[in-house]
Amino acid sequence: MTFEEKLEQFAELAVRVGANIQKGQTMLINTTTETVEFTRLVAKKAYEAGAARVTVNFSDDVIDRAFYDNAPADEFAKFPRWISEQRDELIERGGALLWIDAQDPDNLTGVPVEKLSAQQKASGKALENYRDAVMNDKIAWSIIAVPSKKWAAKVFSDLKEEEQLPALWEAIFKTVHIGEGNAVDNWEQHLKNLDARADLLNAKRYQKLHYKAPGTDLTIELPDKHIWCTGASHTPAGSSFVANMPTEEVYTMPSKYGVNGFVSNTKPLVFQGNVIDQFKLTFEGGKIVKAEAEVGHDLLQELVKADEGSKYLGEVALVPHESPISASNILYYNTLFDENASNHLAIGEAYPTCYEGGSSLTKEELEEKGINTSITHEDFMIGSGEMDIDGVLADGTVEPIFRNGSWAF
Repeated sequence: MTFEEKLEQFAELAVRVGANIQKGQTMLINTTTETVEFTRLVAKKAYEAGAARVTVNFSDDVIDRAFYDNAPADEFAKFPRWISEQRDELIERGGALLWIDAQDPDNLTGVPVEKLSAQQKASGKALENYRDAVMNDKIAWSIIAVPSKKWAAKVFSDLKEEEQLPALWEAIFKTVHIGEGNAVDNWEQHLKNLDARADLLNAKRYQKLHYKAPGTDLTIELPDKHIWCTGASHTPAGSSFVANMPTEEVYTMPSKYGVNGFVSNTKPLVFQGNVIDQFKLTFEGGKIVKAEAEVGHDLLQELVKADEGSKYLGEVALVPHESPISASNILYYNTLFDENASNHLAIGEAYPTCYEGGSSLTKEELEEKGINTSITHEDFMIGSGEMDIDGVLADGTVEPIFRNGSWAF
């Protein structure tokens, strides 16, 4: 298969499997100036699938950095109203949202954490309605990524400059099952396999999970009505979509106040254009009571102080260590990929879709049931080939779920 053929399949996947554009639907694409040619191809595919209108918002790493370096101090606590209004209109019209990521993982390195934190809080508040729509699958949404020169240089720093971008393209193609046969058919089978794993976990009804690995000894209680989900979701109208491409996880929510112990990361977390690494979180009664990091310590403190909910967990995700992305031994410095190579957790808001009837509950009702709400949702990777996970049933029976980083059943 030629590079052009793979590119065509990737655009087709983004439109027909990721966002799953329906006839007459509007589509919003958020991306960077690094992706112009590919984004044009995606827009063309969306119109071929029946989209009524495709709108593209281009950001730019250089301009984004200029904002943080030069804007007046009070501007970081503000957020453009037109951005939230644009997304609100998309929600009202039942449109679909596609993110095409190509950002430089180090773009905002050195920016004072106070600026990053202020802007995060401002955007979190302004985009509350949008975040609610995404977390509750009220619209179709999907995130994919394509290479940029700076990102490729960081991932493949050992290669010659002219080899870096092609290497990252090929690596990404593999993660989204492009290269052998029909990619859409490959994804249909892949999602069936993930659904089968989620069905097994849902049948178990574990009350809690116990994680053990070097630097980790953590117990996580699960709500009585928790649901294990996969990357395949459905809008209220019944249209399917895949939020993350690639995806290798099955995930659910923790009981907000039922997390105790400590956990250490196994892959870097890229947050706000900065790397946070070699960190350890300690929990008591669900709350993060201590957060330590050798790299990005101050930014980690700001993350867990964004609001009250950012001091708690919102997601528990299982990914075997031998997943294709993990087996590639490539560190992507991009959560979309790295989280699908590793068991991971998320600081902040829980997906209401992981609780029976959760999507119909208000934030106050979710909190009453011990389900976390927050302006944040940041995944961080904790899995390795040395991790064991046990599941505890209602009668106290302990069963192995993971042994040495792999499924035990």
